[in-house]
Amino acid sequence: MHDFINWLNGIVWSSALVYFILAVGLFYSIVTRFFQIRHFKEMIKLTFTGNGSEAGVSSFQALSMSIGSRVGIGNIAGVATAITLGGPGAVFWMWVMGFFSSSTAFVETVLAQVYKSKQDGEYRGGTPYYIGKGLNIKWYAILFAIVTMISMTILVPGIQVNTIALSVESAFGINPAITGVLLVVLLGLVIFGGTKRIAKTAEIVVPFMAISFIIICVIILIANLSQIPHVLSLIISSALSIDSTFGGLIGSAIAWGVQRGAFSNAAGFGSETFESGAAEVTHPAKQGLVQAFSVFITTFVICSATAFMILITGMYNVESPNGSVIVNNIGKVEAGSSNVQLAVETVLPGFGAPFIAIAIFFFAFTSLITYSYKAETSLAYLNRNRKEKVTWPLTILKVGLLISVIYNCINSASLAWGLGDLGFGIMAWLNMIAILFLTKPALMVLKDYEAQKKEGKDPVFQPTKVGIEGADFWEKEYEQQDKEVSKKEHKII
Repeated sequence: MHDFINWLNGIVWSSALVYFILAVGLFYSIVTRFFQIRHFKEMIKLTFTGNGSEAGVSSFQALSMSIGSRVGIGNIAGVATAITLGGPGAVFWMWVMGFFSSSTAFVETVLAQVYKSKQDGEYRGGTPYYIGKGLNIKWYAILFAIVTMISMTILVPGIQVNTIALSVESAFGINPAITGVLLVVLLGLVIFGGTKRIAKTAEIVVPFMAISFIIICVIILIANLSQIPHVLSLIISSALSIDSTFGGLIGSAIAWGVQRGAFSNAAGFGSETFESGAAEVTHPAKQGLVQAFSVFITTFVICSATAFMILITGMYNVESPNGSVIVNNIGKVEAGSSNVQLAVETVLPGFGAPFIAIAIFFFAFTSLITYSYKAETSLAYLNRNRKEKVTWPLTILKVGLLISVIYNCINSASLAWGLGDLGFGIMAWLNMIAILFLTKPALMVLKDYEAQKKEGKDPVFQPTKVGIEGADFWEKEYEQQDKEVSKKEHKII
């Protein structure tokens, strides 16, 4: 099983996918005229404005759900792995990846908003919806929905729950099976409570866990303040093959930096489009800017915090592609959360293991609750045209996720990571091919948003005015608003 999964990942996660992800981000940065720089202040402003409704969630709730999904084990164990296999220079390529990927996140989010629907009183959107409506390729949309359900309930969760179980066992000596039972109970309470409970949980937990993690990082940096310039120099020189120690690792630095950077922010995977489609906004570009900002948070804040803690304390090893050891600072320690635990221990003895275990629990738990939402929305797409809704498949998905949690708590870490990489890799190929064919409508939306902003308006999306077809939700929304305006004018007369 393990060898078969590794063989599949060798195909799915070949260098072609690594450079494809980077190329798509670069392409969208250029064609949007580097909107991530031009509209950076707007991103921050929009994140904290807007309210939810009975049908949708607020921009901040959608952001919290998305960050809850993006910020997971990849931001801790993934960063440590990238440094181990790509050297310090991998961090630089994670930054490059994050900068360009923000444009990819913008495009896929805009498309999720443009082609969203209102089903059973709730907003639904995501990759299957914009493939089905935008590209009008029904079989492709169904395929992505099925792949998402399988990935989010079987393949991907293992990474999160396995790392939770191992870190809790290391810090507190709790048997992984017991951790699995506790996770099932907590996760069940949330995911069987519906979209609103998922959004509310993420809204509370995500800021708390992110702020706590950053506080610890700041403490570590202050304790090693004089080393910060050296670490920055090490990252850049290693990335550009200037440093003599890591000069031969530039290929590995790019590959692992881009791959783990992509894994940490998930831009281009299509997995973060589902929350975006549920947001209550007046223009798709607004949520696009919010989600682009979430990539900056996950990559430039969370991932950088992890990387600096590891590098500034020297709690890392580096291996060459052939397996030989280039740097051996910590002995035979498997790359992952242990690197961060050791880093925290250098400044706060006895605190590192329990703190990182708790942080991983929150990081990973919020990822798990959003996985359920993505699978649920994919199923909603498959059931969108049914007059009589079939509810039992949703129960099966949720129960399947809970079974996966129990199984992966006692599963091997290498198999869990292999399954997760496979799930995300397949989604990335399918999604990025789709959004490239939908580049024109995404750019039309950005142009319309910027034109209205230039006129001093609060942008409102009217698809027929922009020239976009298939945006039936927005057409109905505009017609309804037009009717309400007419009624008000009639009363005045």
